[in-house]
Amino acid sequence: MGALVALLASHWARRLIIGAALIGAVLLFLINLRRAGETAGRHAERLKQMERQNDIQRRMLEAASNRPRDRDELAERLRDGRF
Repeated sequence: MGALVALLASHWARRLIIGAALIGAVLLFLINLRRAGETAGRHAERLKQMERQNDIQRRMLEAASNRPRDRDELAERLRDGRF
Protein backbone atom coordinates (compact mmCIF):
# COMPACT_ATOMS: atom_id res chain seq x y z
CA MET A 1 0.00 0.00 0.00
CA GLY A 2 2.88 2.34 0.79
CA ALA A 3 4.38 1.76 -2.67
CA LEU A 4 1.06 2.64 -4.32
CA VAL A 5 0.78 5.85 -2.32
CA ALA A 6 4.37 6.74 -3.18
CA LEU A 7 3.70 6.04 -6.86
CA LEU A 8 0.59 8.22 -6.90
CA ALA A 9 2.40 10.97 -5.03
CA SER A 10 4.98 11.31 -7.79
CA HIS A 11 4.51 14.09 -10.30
CA TRP A 12 4.77 11.96 -13.44
CA ALA A 13 2.23 9.41 -12.16
CA ARG A 14 -0.34 12.14 -11.53
CA ARG A 15 0.24 13.54 -15.04
CA LEU A 16 -0.15 10.04 -16.49
CA ILE A 17 -3.42 9.46 -14.63
CA ILE A 18 -4.80 12.86 -15.66
CA GLY A 19 -3.78 12.24 -19.27
CA ALA A 20 -5.41 8.81 -19.27
CA ALA A 21 -8.58 10.29 -17.79
CA LEU A 22 -8.68 13.01 -20.46
CA ILE A 23 -8.12 10.51 -23.26
CA GLY A 24 -10.87 8.29 -21.82
CA ALA A 25 -13.28 11.24 -21.61
CA VAL A 26 -12.58 12.24 -25.21
CA LEU A 27 -13.08 8.66 -26.42
CA LEU A 28 -16.37 8.37 -24.55
CA PHE A 29 -17.49 11.70 -26.02
CA LEU A 30 -16.66 10.55 -29.56
CA ILE A 31 -18.45 7.23 -29.09
CA ASN A 32 -21.51 9.05 -27.76
CA LEU A 33 -21.37 11.51 -30.66
CA ARG A 34 -21.30 8.65 -33.16
CA ARG A 35 -24.23 6.94 -31.46
CA ALA A 36 -26.21 10.19 -31.48
CA GLY A 37 -25.51 10.59 -35.20
CA GLU A 38 -26.77 7.09 -35.91
CA THR A 39 -29.92 7.79 -33.91
CA ALA A 40 -30.49 11.05 -35.77
CA GLY A 41 -30.06 9.23 -39.08
CA ARG A 42 -32.64 6.62 -38.09
CA HIS A 43 -35.08 9.35 -37.05
CA ALA A 44 -34.56 11.18 -40.33
CA GLU A 45 -35.21 7.98 -42.29
CA ARG A 46 -38.35 7.29 -40.26
CA LEU A 47 -39.58 10.84 -40.88
CA LYS A 48 -38.95 10.45 -44.61
CA GLN A 49 -40.93 7.20 -44.68
CA MET A 50 -43.81 8.78 -42.75
CA GLU A 51 -43.94 11.73 -45.14
CA ARG A 52 -43.99 9.33 -48.09
CA GLN A 53 -46.80 7.29 -46.54
CA ASN A 54 -48.80 10.43 -45.72
CA ASP A 55 -48.41 11.66 -49.30
CA ILE A 56 -49.63 8.33 -50.68
CA GLN A 57 -52.62 8.32 -48.34
CA ARG A 58 -53.47 11.94 -49.21
CA ARG A 59 -53.44 11.08 -52.92
CA MET A 60 -55.68 8.07 -52.30
CA LEU A 61 -58.15 10.23 -50.36
CA GLU A 62 -58.17 12.85 -53.12
CA ALA A 63 -58.82 10.14 -55.71
CA ALA A 64 -61.64 8.73 -53.59
CA SER A 65 -63.25 12.14 -53.23
CA ASN A 66 -63.37 12.55 -57.03
CA ARG A 67 -64.87 9.14 -57.75
CA PRO A 68 -68.27 8.77 -59.43
CA ARG A 69 -71.08 8.59 -56.88
CA ASP A 70 -73.22 6.02 -58.69
CA ARG A 71 -73.47 4.01 -61.91
CA ASP A 72 -75.24 6.80 -63.79
CA GLU A 73 -72.49 9.31 -63.01
CA LEU A 74 -69.88 6.73 -64.03
CA ALA A 75 -71.63 6.12 -67.34
CA GLU A 76 -71.93 9.88 -67.93
CA ARG A 77 -68.22 10.42 -67.24
CA LEU A 78 -67.28 7.58 -69.58
CA ARG A 79 -69.46 9.07 -72.36
CA ASP A 80 -68.00 12.55 -71.87
CA GLY A 81 -64.42 11.25 -71.63
CA ARG A 82 -63.85 12.87 -68.22
CA PHE A 83 -63.03 9.69 -66.36
